[in-house]
Amino acid sequence: MEKRLLGYTKYGEKVDCYTLTAGELSVEILNYGGIIRSFTIQAFGSARDIALGFDDISGYETDTGYIGALVGRVANRIGNASYKLNGKYYQLEANNGPNCLHSGSYGYNRRIWDAQIDDGALALRLRDTGGNGGFPGKFEVEVRYTLSGERLIIEYKAVCDEDTPVSLTNHCYFNLGGHASGSIENHKITVFSNYITPVGDTLIPTGDLMDVANTPFDLRNRVKIGMGIDSDHPQIVLGGGYDHNFALSREPSRETSLAAVLEYDGLVLECLTTQPGIQFYSGNFLSGQTGKGGIIYNKRSGLCLETQNWPDAVNHSGFPDPILRKGDIYSHKTEYALRVANG
Repeated sequence: MEKRLLGYTKYGEKVDCYTLTAGELSVEILNYGGIIRSFTIQAFGSARDIALGFDDISGYETDTGYIGALVGRVANRIGNASYKLNGKYYQLEANNGPNCLHSGSYGYNRRIWDAQIDDGALALRLRDTGGNGGFPGKFEVEVRYTLSGERLIIEYKAVCDEDTPVSLTNHCYFNLGGHASGSIENHKITVFSNYITPVGDTLIPTGDLMDVANTPFDLRNRVKIGMGIDSDHPQIVLGGGYDHNFALSREPSRETSLAAVLEYDGLVLECLTTQPGIQFYSGNFLSGQTGKGGIIYNKRSGLCLETQNWPDAVNHSGFPDPILRKGDIYSHKTEYALRVANG
């Protein structure tokens, strides 16, 4: 593992970049936002970086797309930027229309994490004070990045001194052709889910489950992404792209299992997780950000496979329980396995 200085935030905070290497893979991770800056494989006679990112820290400070970042305390959207817990109402920042997205404008993607090299892994730790962002309790979280064989393993653990909603994820944007290769619409994807949580006009779940059969969301048998996007049904696929939770389990945790497979240009990326849901987001709101090497990231230059609890679960009693109880341990794992396709 190597460490280098990337730069300083506008507040003078030091930002370090750690490089993990194993076999043909290497990953760069920042202590700012726990960001995956690059994910590179040596294949076909060259190095191919499949993760969108920026050359310097200022790119991340001004980014509104959560590119590569750790997201918390609660990922995704919370309807009307509010929830009720133990008889008390909590008001959050409405930063996405009437809703709270990814815990507001000062979520964990904007924080400097304490970074330590621990038994071959990069351990990032953060202490979140009670009341920050509208979430109760003193929250302590550790995220471990390990590169082993062909797998990037992300392990999440957290405790809190009060009951609190929690849903942590990573918001890496993938493009198997390389971060500079343009649209992901020719990628093929498989998502091992029979249901999505359908959403309303502001992307908040209705509370129902929708069978994916005979819809653009039936991704169970390897679908070309561009063929699956259905702009004729905006009530289902808002904006002509995917930004939906695919249900993997009704329980808040499961055994580590395959959730999705992405294929393109000789590479395969497998996503495995203990989480009950996976948000497949097709980069609909990328809007011309200048990324690494001066590359412009336009709409659908990358896609996200965000493993997490179901969106707005804190406001839906029938969704997997998102509450971490005082004294309990939040524990989840996600693996991204990257390899050259067979044959």
